Amino acid sequence: MPEQQQPYEPERAVAGTGMGGTMDLGASEAVTLEKTPGGPGGPDGGPGSHDRPRSLWSDAWHDLRRNPVFIISALVILFLIVISVWPSLIASGSPLKCDLARAQEGSQSGHPFGFNGQGCDVYTRTVYGARTSVAVGVLATLGVAVLGSVLGGLAGFFGGAGDAVLSRITDVFFAIPVVLGGLVLLSVITSNTVWPVIGFIVLLGWPQISRIARGSVITAKQNDYVQAARALGASNSRLLLRHIAPNAVAPVIVVATIALGTYISLEATLSFLGVGLKPPSVSWGIDISAAAPYVRNAPHALLWPSGALAITVLAFIMLGDAVRDALDPKLR
Repeated sequence: MPEQQQPYEPERAVAGTGMGGTMDLGASEAVTLEKTPGGPGGPDGGPGSHDRPRSLWSDAWHDLRRNPVFIISALVILFLIVISVWPSLIASGSPLKCDLARAQEGSQSGHPFGFNGQGCDVYTRTVYGARTSVAVGVLATLGVAVLGSVLGGLAGFFGGAGDAVLSRITDVFFAIPVVLGGLVLLSVITSNTVWPVIGFIVLLGWPQISRIARGSVITAKQNDYVQAARALGASNSRLLLRHIAPNAVAPVIVVATIALGTYISLEATLSFLGVGLKPPSVSWGIDISAAAPYVRNAPHALLWPSGALAITVLAFIMLGDAVRDALDPKLR
């Protein structure tokens, strides 16, 4: 007796993934069943409470909670975010208060990191410098991820001339050296805020995310569950937002997380070269640049902001690696 064709119900429709699981077309995410050695329902093989579907994201969170690399990096990043929002919790002084009589002095009571060449407290400036770095990294990453995902996702989904034009535009941006572009573009801007640096990073950073999003969308739209939804009458907007985007966003999240640390390093590099943030702004790049000429007489003024920058960048890279391992089904 031929099977009766069921009506298209997005909230209940499922399609096989070809890898032992199912794909919930309504939720647009892969699900698998927890199975015990005794059978699909439990040790006795009967129906039980262990047959619970788990999505890709719940599987990833399940792995991340047991990954020491993720835990350590997440704790470091959480600490950085806290001191960025409330630096006065661990630093009571002002980063702009300097005493030339104490210039280049080493560690002493109440000033564990010593003083820089201008007599400013290195500890206080290092703590307040986290605010600038985290703000630039997070805001630039959000801008790059949103712009790159939208342009790349639309180009990959619709293809055609728009896809070809976007590909050529990204080739042009990839040909621009990042540091050289920063020297040229930011040198003519006199603003002393973080927004020119964030805008520059977004301008040159979106092509990378765009390429990732485009390739991920092209791969996702060829899957069986997307073709089934299209055959059942789903519109382009529903296909893109409900079925493709949730299943194509994982590579974008991984790349953006790793790139966040790179953007923090780029801001420090531009500030070190004098075209990023400028005094009286507080930035690790500014402090490193100011301490470089006195590295022999006062190495502590260079060591602490450099160490803070290195730990911050490493924490975000480690977090991105942990997220990549959790979201990549080939590594399971």
